[in-house]
Amino acid sequence: MNDKECKFRKNIKNCNLTELKNIDLHKCNSFSELTKAMSLTSFGGRQLGEAVDVAEAMIKDKQCVKVLTLSGAMTMAKMNLIICDMIDNGMVDIIISTGALMTHGFVDATGMAHFKNPKHICDEKLHELRLNRVYDTLEPEDNLDDAEEIIKKVLLTFEDGETICSHLFNKRLGKYLFENVQGRGILKSAYEKNVPVFIPAFTDSECGLDYGIFNRLQKKQGKQGLRFDPFLDLDQYTNLISKANKTGIFTIGGGVPRNWAQQVGPYIDIMILRGIEGLIPRMFSYGVRICPEPVHWGGLSGCTYSEGVSWGKFVSKKEGGKYAEVMCDATIAWPIIVKALLERINN
Repeated sequence: MNDKECKFRKNIKNCNLTELKNIDLHKCNSFSELTKAMSLTSFGGRQLGEAVDVAEAMIKDKQCVKVLTLSGAMTMAKMNLIICDMIDNGMVDIIISTGALMTHGFVDATGMAHFKNPKHICDEKLHELRLNRVYDTLEPEDNLDDAEEIIKKVLLTFEDGETICSHLFNKRLGKYLFENVQGRGILKSAYEKNVPVFIPAFTDSECGLDYGIFNRLQKKQGKQGLRFDPFLDLDQYTNLISKANKTGIFTIGGGVPRNWAQQVGPYIDIMILRGIEGLIPRMFSYGVRICPEPVHWGGLSGCTYSEGVSWGKFVSKKEGGKYAEVMCDATIAWPIIVKALLERINN
């Protein structure tokens, strides 16, 4: 070996590079072992493998409050029990979701069904049949009608004129499932584990419409109806995050749930600057994101965690922040990640 080769190898060693390894499927006897091997490959496989490693560190950090944000039609896509597993196994302490996702999850928890889109039926005919389509999946309108009847009963458990917010509403729905339904459900698990579920864009959903219809009917009968104050949600979430020693976020997609969850850091910073006492600055120390959206379109779904550092939302990697981003359909990557995590937690 000549001097040039020696210098080259020394330079490589000084760079502290991680050597990649071939996946040996004969040595991968579990999802945990497979994803560990994938973390030492390239491209999407490495992203997925590293996401499991970061999520594992976040879950095992006893000082960390873990936030799960959800967007997209994940409950119609039958990811419900994955969310239940995350709640039941202590992977999540707070959930922030779209209202549609929680509505369809509530439909699923009460035993109603979703169906494959048969493709030979046109959308005009689906409308006549009262079958609502989300890409390749159908939600019968009857499901939503039946869910509205249950939601009405739940809303009647509040005092007339009472002021509520999304996490109080979802807790009451979870209580209904706990007392009346045998199977598993997202809001049921959240109720049992005392995990608050926030819906920042509450009116942008079927459950929000059900609330609006309930209030109109109450007022038609000469009653006050219920009041809705979204700032009760904001205050409760902010207090939970401010009191945490560390925070982590596990994000499916983007949208309002992701932004609402992440803006808490700048919100606390601004309040401190304005002289509001009793708050502690907080940035996310961990982050795992599953989303196929590329960054160059400029949307929040594709926004990188490193961009969030510039906003004071995330601890930089130089300061110890750990995050992983998986550019993939969540219905593919999410089950694999959670299955691997369950194996590691159980071991």
